[in-house]
Amino acid sequence: ARMSTAANLADVAARVVAASTRSTARASTNPARLVAVSKTKPVEQLRECYDAGQRCFGENYVQEIVEKAPQMPPDTVWHFIGHLQSNKVKALVTGVPSLAVVETVDTVKLANKLNTAVGDFLDERARVGAGKLGVMVQVNTSGEESKFGVEPKDCLPLARHIRDECSNLAFRGLMTIGMPDYTSRPENFQTLAACRDEVCAGLGLETKDVELSMGMSGDFESAIEMGSDNVRVGSTIFGARANMYSEHLKK
Repeated sequence: ARMSTAANLADVAARVVAASTRSTARASTNPARLVAVSKTKPVEQLRECYDAGQRCFGENYVQEIVEKAPQMPPDTVWHFIGHLQSNKVKALVTGVPSLAVVETVDTVKLANKLNTAVGDFLDERARVGAGKLGVMVQVNTSGEESKFGVEPKDCLPLARHIRDECSNLAFRGLMTIGMPDYTSRPENFQTLAACRDEVCAGLGLETKDVELSMGMSGDFESAIEMGSDNVRVGSTIFGARANMYSEHLKK
C-alpha cells in the first residue's frame, strides 16, 4: 500500500533529526531545516503535511507558489527554490506577502530587483509579520554549464553586495543544487563550505550565521552529515512528480 503523505513526512523528518544528531560537521546545534518541496503537488497534499506539523514549504515556479500561498494557513513558511527570472520578481514578492526566503539569488541584477520589489511592498509584508526577505546566494559547485549559480569565486562579492546595497534583503546563506542529476558529492559540499568560510572571513560573520542549503530527496541524509543546515525534499514526501503544473510552466 502507498504510504500517506503524512507518514512519508514523519519518516523523512525522523531521518533529518537522526542525520543531524550524527553529523559532526554542522555549525548549528538545531536539527537541519526540512523544506517540503511541493512543486506540482495539489494543495490537499500540502495541507496534509501542514496538519502533521510541517510549516516550511518550497516551490520552484512563481505561478505555482502564487496560486498555492493564499490557500495555505498564514503561518506557512515559504521558500522559493527555483530559478527566478527577473521579470517574475514582482509577481513573486507581491503574490506571496509572507515569503520568507529566496534560495536562488545568483546575480547582482536579481538581488537589486528583489530589493526594490520588497521595498515597494514593505507595508503589506509587515501586515503579515514579514520583514526583510531572506536570501541565499546560489553557488554552482559542479562546474556544469547547465546549472544556475555563481562561480565560487563570485560568491563573496555577491554576498557583500546583498549586505551593503540591499537594505530590504537579509543574507541568510549559500545554496547549491550539486550535480546535474541533483545529487551532492563531497566535493560539491566542500566547495560550498569553502565559500562559506570565505564569506564569513570577508564579511565578519560567524559560521553559524551563514546557512548551507544542500541535499534533496536522494541524498539529504549524507548532505546533513556533511554539514547542510537546510534540505529540500520533494518526491520522498509527496510521491513521484505529476505534471500538473510543470507542462504549462515550461513554455
